[in-house]
Amino acid sequence: MTTVSPRPETLVGSPPEAVATHQPAMRLRELVFGAAGAAAVRAAARLGVADALGETPTTAEELAAALNTEAQPLRRLLRTLSCYGVFVETEDGTFAHTDMSRMLREDDPGSLRYIALWCTEPWTWDAWPRLDEAVRSGGSVFQELYGKGFFEYLHQDAHESAHVFNRAMTTSSMQSALDVAELLDLTGVRVVADIGGGQGHVLASLLEKHPDVRGTLLDLPDVVAKADPRLRTGGSLAERVRIVPGDCREDIPVEADLYIIKNILEWDDESTRRTLGNIVAVARPGARVVVIENLVDDTPSMKFTTAMDLLLLLNVGGAKHSRASMVDRMTKAGLLVGDIRPVNPYLHAFEAVVRG
Repeated sequence: MTTVSPRPETLVGSPPEAVATHQPAMRLRELVFGAAGAAAVRAAARLGVADALGETPTTAEELAAALNTEAQPLRRLLRTLSCYGVFVETEDGTFAHTDMSRMLREDDPGSLRYIALWCTEPWTWDAWPRLDEAVRSGGSVFQELYGKGFFEYLHQDAHESAHVFNRAMTTSSMQSALDVAELLDLTGVRVVADIGGGQGHVLASLLEKHPDVRGTLLDLPDVVAKADPRLRTGGSLAERVRIVPGDCREDIPVEADLYIIKNILEWDDESTRRTLGNIVAVARPGARVVVIENLVDDTPSMKFTTAMDLLLLLNVGGAKHSRASMVDRMTKAGLLVGDIRPVNPYLHAFEAVVRG
């Protein structure tokens, strides 16, 4: 069935020179209405539109009946999302899936449903308008907004948001774990330590790929208590794993041939310095350290990563790294940085060794 593609940025009936003249204004108008796009994705995720839509093009009326919504507003929502390639409107007025809309399904292997919800949680709408304040001060606005720190608020006052956060982080970790396992060469490694490794999805993927390697997972007590079932007592990898509750900013009582630090060096510089320093203090000279981070430069995902960088400024006063800033922090900690390689379009791995 022939489909209608998302509308290009053109002025119907206008000559090419008029289109070129107006494109910057159209792009800026779209940008300042970006909240509408984010809200539309959130609404579709919360309503379960992608889950209700099967492989057969469906009318808005049929979807509305399945979702218990009004048909006309649902059509307007779908029309907006179709402009961005999330769903597509066919020539007969029905709606069908696209690669992007399938990622809003709960059961899709590459599902981004909880990522979409996390990035549009209620607190984000309170924080974004105060970005100018954060830029002036250089710090988080969260304490002033809610009277407490971000994670304290999340776990004490916003339980649903905390649940969404946990699901989003789990989804992200699981989707990147296989990429990390495929990238890293564990030749000569007997013990690998996943520092601040969350539920241990990266560690589990590495141990499954390398049956002669043992592993250690270190993270906060509440986090490791919910570790990947493969790593816990009775799990398929449990006999090769040591689970250590702790805060890597305070102490890392772990000896390993390879230390992995993924997506946790986003706090203030002092916390980053302490974490890297704790690894250097306990590791033997020549031990490998691999830092895996999103970058705000030289990456296909810059629009996403730079946005997350601003969100980190708002909620915890943190920052995503550039290639140069990450190398600088690692070098000052006593690491000799070698190769820097892409893990996937969102992540880069910084290979280093502890200086002798």
